[in-house]
Amino acid sequence: MFRKIIHIFFLPCSTATLLMEKRNAKNISPKENWQLSMHVMICKWCKAYEEKLKTLDSILKNKWFKEEKTDLNDTDIQEFKDKIFRKLDF
Repeated sequence: MFRKIIHIFFLPCSTATLLMEKRNAKNISPKENWQLSMHVMICKWCKAYEEKLKTLDSILKNKWFKEEKTDLNDTDIQEFKDKIFRKLDF
């Protein structure tokens, strides 16, 4: 029941996660930002998704800017995946 109320007055989770991804790629409107903030305050699943998205984004930015732009081999890719999984607690 409470979940239905959240979706009526705020956003469905699918839209909230889409806005999170959109916000990472570019700016979202103030209305979208407000709606997303309200949804994340109430929805524990989207809040967890947002935290994991921030962690992943931070890892990728650090990897991109700290290292030289070189071709990666399969071992490098696997090591990077392992680091991500450790950060996400899998």
